[in-house]
This record gives sequence, structure tokens and C-alpha cells, in this order.
Amino acid sequence: MRNMEKELLCPVCQEMYKQPLVLPCTHNVCQACAREVLGQQGYLGHGGDPSSEPTSPASTPSTRSPRLSRRTLPKPDRLDRLLKSGFGTYPGRKRGALHPQVVMFPCPACQGDVELGERGLAGLFRNLTLERVVERYRQSVSVGGAILCQLCKPPPLEATKGCTECRATFCNECFKLFHPWGTQKAQHEPTLPTLSFRPKGLMCPDHKEEVTHYCKTCQRLVCQLCRVRRTHSGHKITPVLSAYQALKDKLTKSLTYILGNQDTVQTQICELEETVRHTEVSGQQAKEEVSQLVRGLGAVLEEKRASLLQAIEECQQERLARLSTQLQEHQSLLDGSGLVGYAQEVLKETDQPCFVQAAKQLHNRIARATEALQTFRPAASSSFRHCQLDVGREMRLLTELSFLQVPEAPVIDTQRTFAYDQIFLCWRLPPHSPPAWHYTVEFRRTDVPAQQGPTRWQRREEVRGTSALLENPDTGSVYVLRVRGCNKAGYGEYSEDVHLHTPPAPVLHFFLDGRWGASRERLAISKDQRAVRSVPGLPLLLAAERLLTGCHLSVDVVLGDVAVTQGRSYWACAVDPASYLVKVGVGLESKLQESFQGAPDVISPRYDPDSGHDSGAEDATVEAAPPFAFLTIGMGKILLGSGASANAGLTGRDGPAASCTVPLPPRLGICLDYERGRVSFLDAVSFRGLLECPLDCSGPVCPAFCFIGGGAVQLQEPVGTKPERKVTIGGFAKLD
Repeated sequence: MRNMEKELLCPVCQEMYKQPLVLPCTHNVCQACAREVLGQQGYLGHGGDPSSEPTSPASTPSTRSPRLSRRTLPKPDRLDRLLKSGFGTYPGRKRGALHPQVVMFPCPACQGDVELGERGLAGLFRNLTLERVVERYRQSVSVGGAILCQLCKPPPLEATKGCTECRATFCNECFKLFHPWGTQKAQHEPTLPTLSFRPKGLMCPDHKEEVTHYCKTCQRLVCQLCRVRRTHSGHKITPVLSAYQALKDKLTKSLTYILGNQDTVQTQICELEETVRHTEVSGQQAKEEVSQLVRGLGAVLEEKRASLLQAIEECQQERLARLSTQLQEHQSLLDGSGLVGYAQEVLKETDQPCFVQAAKQLHNRIARATEALQTFRPAASSSFRHCQLDVGREMRLLTELSFLQVPEAPVIDTQRTFAYDQIFLCWRLPPHSPPAWHYTVEFRRTDVPAQQGPTRWQRREEVRGTSALLENPDTGSVYVLRVRGCNKAGYGEYSEDVHLHTPPAPVLHFFLDGRWGASRERLAISKDQRAVRSVPGLPLLLAAERLLTGCHLSVDVVLGDVAVTQGRSYWACAVDPASYLVKVGVGLESKLQESFQGAPDVISPRYDPDSGHDSGAEDATVEAAPPFAFLTIGMGKILLGSGASANAGLTGRDGPAASCTVPLPPRLGICLDYERGRVSFLDAVSFRGLLECPLDCSGPVCPAFCFIGGGAVQLQEPVGTKPERKVTIGGFAKLD
């Protein structure tokens, strides 16, 4: 008990609590300290005594008027009837307060403003439990010395008893004297001596009645009168006993857990102490590093300052030398000095040969001096404007010099991120994010059965660039992926999780083979053999001209160069939304070659490749699986039949059935189950099923693409061909 003094100190006066009040934020503060704080905030008249006992006749709601003082309080059963009937008037109800002043109290513990309501401190409860704990603590540590009797003559004796009714402390003799036998005071129960007298029970600050219920909605103790107030209408109110037992059980359970894990607490304390030591050492190291860097900047600036000053000094000396020479030359032109004086003396020479010999060189000098005098300008400029420095950018950089921040959470590019034979993940940093030196990619499966438990995150460290390949994903699974950046400051926040569906079967790699049923005049296959475009050309224009007299349109077919003979396979392609009529699907290789080596022309407009006519031959073979399975696409729409055979075969003979159209997705997926003889057409983005058809798998089956009119198809390129960083799923380290 001696180690809990910190819990018993008021956050305002830093002394043990004296008549503590419970604020709405559940923190405590001394009543006197609360009044002082409100006074400093400018609130006057809101520091009423919130004690559970009235200190004056006007403090009790039932004594605010003579009429109300004679009114008896309703009984509990009557209060229940009032509550059920919605009757909201009761003794002490306030009227006429249209705009009551709301008192805000700055809590010193949570550093926030809490609302006390219009009554201020008078509407708060005293924390009697905390008062009792403080008193027991004082007695255990002998704080304040002995308590003296308040009724003894000087010198007073040590008090041995206290009386809550009399609100005084007594010695044995004084207690007997002031509580004579046979009087009403003899019924007073003695207590331990104390300097702080509390009421026997917790009283409602609004009605001065004993609290009997607890409002779970407001999280506040209420009395019988409070229950009929409109402020608690419709609230969940329980008896105090129920709230007491529930809170006591929770507190006991939590305390038992803490006491039962003292080893864990001690271990964490040691860890925290070690963290504190590391923090002190790391902080000192950081200070030294910053000081060293700043000193390095200062040294660079000092070196630069010296070099700049040296350059200015050299320029100044060179200019001064030139100006000094020019000054001397001009001084020599003064009368009787220098060059002029020498010329005057030479002119006095009468010997003509000697004069000519001496005057020739002198004349050249005089001529140059005369020219310099006529075109005078200083030999050097006195301005050093070319030596000015523009340090605006450097000053901004120094002003913005701050500690390196961790990168912000990356943004995953969902338009470029997809799953095919591998998972291609692409991301970018926000515009104003600090740079990242490398990234960490994490992922896990989310479709694992519940009995196996959640899967652990798998990680790849130090991924360079802003994209990564995840190799060997499980087929038919759902992966969740996330990324975070890292630099010298540490790791940043994770990106938002992105979920990707992997294909339902292994991806089939193949190229387009135009040797069967393809016309080079109408079909153009790309060099990489992954795209094909149908060009209608002149025949279609002539067909449009002879529409009423009949015309012939050919069906152009392109096959894949790989045939499937077992297992399950999946591939995807993109169809140009502007295509006139395209069929995407699979078929028996032998039947496809047989049908299109000598394929007859299709008569337009009355020819329907999927229309059928009832006949006996059809009835005889209705149970046989068709050799082809195609999905019809035209003008940005997909035609879906009511049955699986509605789109089966290029020249199917099934009867007419109701059909519908759906929008064309960005990519179409085809999944072939050879053993089951089934073909599924999917939305390759969401992997939503579009159509499932039967297929005759008695021989090799290959992909096929049919064109009537203009159109284009692009095969999905395998992710493994992209020159991105590869991340092998099997080589990832597991995270706890």
C-alpha cells in the first residue's frame, strides 16, 4: 500500500485528494482545486458544494419554496407509475432556462475540456471510495500525526472515535459526555477518528436522494427522481446492485489476471528498462550524428567562403594594379613632371640629328598618351557586382532541412496489377512522399479452410523498383497483397490490401497459327503471333451493295499452334469492342481443319451460323457433345443463350432459344477441362462465369478464333515475359 501514493495525488495541487470529485471523463480532482480552476477560467457561481449532504436550506430542491418544502416525496411504486405514464414534472424541476450556460472544465489529467452542464461542480459526485482509500493510506503511513479531540479543553487528548452525524472527533470521555445514554445522540454509530467526514451513502447531487440505479446509456448513477426525468427517457437503467456486481466481477477478473502474470509484468518491465537505456544511447548517437553533419556543412561553407574570398581578393589586386599603372601614366602628363617635363626638355635640343634620334621614341609615347587622354576610361571597373551570390535556393534548402521521414503508404495500381500465369504487382508512392530506397512485398492466401487457421504473411525484402512478379501462385485461389517502403528513417505504413483471383487452371501458352482457314488478304497476324486483325476489304463492300440480290461472306478462322490432350488449361484474350462479329472458343483439331479447309461461303444476310432447324438427324445426335464451343461477341456485347448449346459450334443446329447480351469485359478467359469435356467462359478480370458448354474431347483440342467482318483479338501476354523483378513464392520467409 505504501507504493500507491502516486495514484492518490491530485493532478492540480499534487497533494493527496481532499473531497475528490469525479469528472465526466472519470478523472478525479479536489473540490477546492476544481473551484480554483473554474475561477481562473472566469466561471462565477458554478462552484457549488457537490457534497452528498445539504449545507443550507436552499441547497435542497425540495426546500426552494415553502410550498415545495411541505410536499412529500413520491414512493418508489408511484415513481414507476409516473415513469410509465410519461409524467415529467417533479419537485425541483427547472423552468424558463431557454439558454443555460454550459460550464467547461479543463481536465488536468487528459488535457481536454469536459462539459459539466449548467450546474457546474454542483452536478458532480464525490468519490467517497477514493476518500476512504486516502484515509486508510494516511493511517498506514502515519501522515499528519495523531488526530486530537475537538471537544476537550486544552490541552486536547488524542481522539479515539469519530461521529459522522456530529461531524467531530472525540476522545472516550468526550464521546460519552456528548452522547448521553437514553438520548437520540446515543444512537449515533462511532467511527474511526478522521478529519474528513463523509455521508453514509452516495447522494444524488441534483435531488439529494440516495442513488439506487445506474444508467448504462449515460454511464451515471441516478436516484428515483432522476428516473422520471426526460433526460433518461428510453435509457437502459439497472439497479445499483447489478452494476456493482458486474463491475466488481470485471475488476476482480482483470486484477486476478494481472496478479497471475507477474512474471510477464516483470519481463515487460525489464524490456522497457532496456528500451529506455537503448533510447538514451540512440538519442545521444543521433545528436552526435546531427552535430557531425551540421559541422560538416559548416566546414563546407567555410571552405567555400575562403575560396570565394580568395577569388575576390585576386580580382581586386589585379584591378588595383591596372588602375595604379593608369594613374601613374596620367600623373606623368602633369606640367613639369614625368613625360611632359621630359618632352619639354627634349624640345630645347638644338642639334637636329640628336633631336631626331631622341624625339622619335618620345613622339610615340606622347601620341599614345594623347590618345588615352582623348578616349579616357578607367582601366578597370570599381564594381564587384559579378561577385554577388544567389543563395535563395540554398537558404530554402537549409530552412527546409529536417529529419528524414519514412515513406508514406504506397498506392497499388489496380489497373496494371493482375494475375495470370504469375502475379504482376505494380505500385507508386504518393506525390509528396519521402523517397523509398527499397520496398517489402507481403502476401498470403485468404481462401484457406477455416479449420486450417489463417495463413501467415509471406515476405520479400529489398524489392527494387515499383513492380514485382510473384511466381508459381496456386491456381483457383485468392491472394491478398500489400507493400510498404523503407529508407534510412525506417519502414513506412503498409498500402491498402488488394485481393487478386488466380486463374482456375494452369495457363496455356500458345501462338496463333494462320495456316488453317485464314485468308492472308483478310487476316493480319502480328509478328509475335499474339494478335490478329480481320480486315473486311472489298468483298464486304460489294456484299453491302448487293444486299438485296444476295452475296457471299467468308468465315475466317485462326487456330492456336498448341493442342490440349489432357488436364485443365486456361488462357485469356481481349476482343476489340468495335469488332463486328467474333467467335472465341475451342474445338476438336481434326474437325476444325476438316471444316475450314474447304469451308463454304456464308450467304448473307439470311445465313445465321448458330441458327438450327429441327430434323430427324438432330434428334438422333442430340445427346452427342458438339465438337466446337464458341462464345459470340459483336459490337461490344456478348451473346449468351439459354442453354449450353446455344453457342456451341460454328454451324450448330440447336433449336432457337431465348438469349441475352451482356457487356464485353476487358479480357475474356477460357477454361478447358479435358477429362470432364467442359469449357467455361469467364470474365478474366473478376473471374465471374459467363457460360459453360459441353465439348467432345475425343481427340486433341485447340483454341480457335473466328471472324465475320472486321474485328481484332489480342492474346493475354504471359507475365513471365515482362522484364520485372521476380519474386518466387516458394522462397518467401514466413511471418508470425
